[in-house]
Amino acid sequence: MRPDEISIAVNWAEAEGWNPGLADEACFAAADSEGFLIGELDGAPAASVSCVRYGASFAFLGFYIVRQDLRGRGYGLRIWNGAIAHAGARVIGLDGVVAQQENYRKSGFELAYPNIRYGGTVPPLDAPQTGVVALTELPLAAVEASDATVFPAPRTAFWHVWIGSSGHVGRALVRDGELAGWGVIRPCRKGRKIGPLVADDRAAAEVVLSALLASAGVGEIFLDVPSINRDAVALTEDLGLTPVFETARMYTGKIPPLRLERVFGVTSFELG
Repeated sequence: MRPDEISIAVNWAEAEGWNPGLADEACFAAADSEGFLIGELDGAPAASVSCVRYGASFAFLGFYIVRQDLRGRGYGLRIWNGAIAHAGARVIGLDGVVAQQENYRKSGFELAYPNIRYGGTVPPLDAPQTGVVALTELPLAAVEASDATVFPAPRTAFWHVWIGSSGHVGRALVRDGELAGWGVIRPCRKGRKIGPLVADDRAAAEVVLSALLASAGVGEIFLDVPSINRDAVALTEDLGLTPVFETARMYTGKIPPLRLERVFGVTSFELG
């Protein structure tokens, strides 16, 4: 796909109920402009997939969609093979719909843990007064260092666009001179999503979350949470959010050890 064609996959994702962000196309293209593939039949889009390469050792697969009227004819497998080829020798991760988990196993993916999307409306929150700053005020290197503890590979180009994109709001908590938590909220086709939300502990996550919600006002929000982070699950439930969607985080091989207890919100099911 050309960067301007990524909207095809994003619109298909909306039709599937995945609720993409309003500025996702430009942000995703920045991660790997060659990582979005489209299959055409008689000159019309028939299937999509992305396999974004992060450095030399890791890639993340998403947007695996076949047009509804063409499913069951083998087109999905053909474009899937193109995505796998694009990854090369890299370990590949994905957040797959649960119904396809066994098919992903056949391609060498193994389940790491489920991610749960929580959604709902929360009452207005007061913005914290101490220690919270705009994420854009921090050096990008500080964000990358924190992200390196929760994600298998660097993604500098992506963060540069994700944090600064129109409509995206980022907040960070600085505690004792150190970055203790940070996150981004963005407008989506329906409501807003918070992602990522990374924090040293639940208390820090709550402060950042409150700051993000205060910046967004009242409305429906969604937060994607690793189910193995019990503090993150408890936080969403205490806010009155309820599960609306589930994915299977899977990998084709070993990744560096990650501090998943710091992940209170996944950045994106499409890009990891």
